[in-house]
Amino acid sequence: MPAPPSVKNIRVGHSPDPDDAFMFYALAKQKIPMQGFQVEHVIEDIETLNQRALRGELEVTAVSCHAYAYLAESYVILRSGASVGDNYGPILIGRGEEKITSLKGKKIAIPGKLTTAYLALQLYDADFEPLFIPFDKILDAVLSGEADLGLVIHEGQITYQEKGLSKLMDLGQWWQEKTKLPLPLGIDIIRRDLGKDSIEAFAKLLKQSIVYALQHRSEALDYALEYGRGLSKPLGDQFVGMYVNDYTVDLGLKGERGLARLLDAAYDKGLLPKRILLEFVG
Repeated sequence: MPAPPSVKNIRVGHSPDPDDAFMFYALAKQKIPMQGFQVEHVIEDIETLNQRALRGELEVTAVSCHAYAYLAESYVILRSGASVGDNYGPILIGRGEEKITSLKGKKIAIPGKLTTAYLALQLYDADFEPLFIPFDKILDAVLSGEADLGLVIHEGQITYQEKGLSKLMDLGQWWQEKTKLPLPLGIDIIRRDLGKDSIEAFAKLLKQSIVYALQHRSEALDYALEYGRGLSKPLGDQFVGMYVNDYTVDLGLKGERGLARLLDAAYDKGLLPKRILLEFVG
């Protein structure tokens, strides 16, 4: 179904990470019929995309699940495009291998106030001093002693050992043990004011893009590694495999329940201002 002329040009925000690039490969290179949409790709780090979504600047964008708590009135969630950790997720790293029993008094490098990693860590234990720095500076902040610990997202989850750092805990594993549910970290959302027809048409297009990438994995991975910040193809494939999975094609009931449980738990702990009613399309 062709897009209405008013939304033929659509800005799509995603992060400069191999998993996002992999998902959007078919759209970026027009490997599938575009259904009348002309897509402008806006590539920024996830915390910048969160802030741009708060200002309503992008028609479609990846955001942190945490950020969606402040966006539900303006955006609806696309069922496709989610990054979900299934018994894995953001990790807490340190210089030694000491067992973590409490975060009290620890200065922890955090990749952004609205990241889901930060929300999940506060659900685990909110008694720490956050140090907000860009996600790609966190390993160095821990190595230099600027931070006691680091909360690591993106490819740092599989490269931290190269710098001699140790994993102290995995928040996705903790969440799975606590709830028996996966941990949704990022979602793609679309602005409500585009109207029902355009929203449904783009939802189908995004799903087709993800399915195309999974069916043409090697070529999509080669494109994705342009955003891999030096990742080798095997490591890039491992990282993409972690966060482009069945939940990415369709969040499904279990993924929806994981997201609802996350935001409800955050509200119950006083970390969010109101309870969020989730709405999905696609």
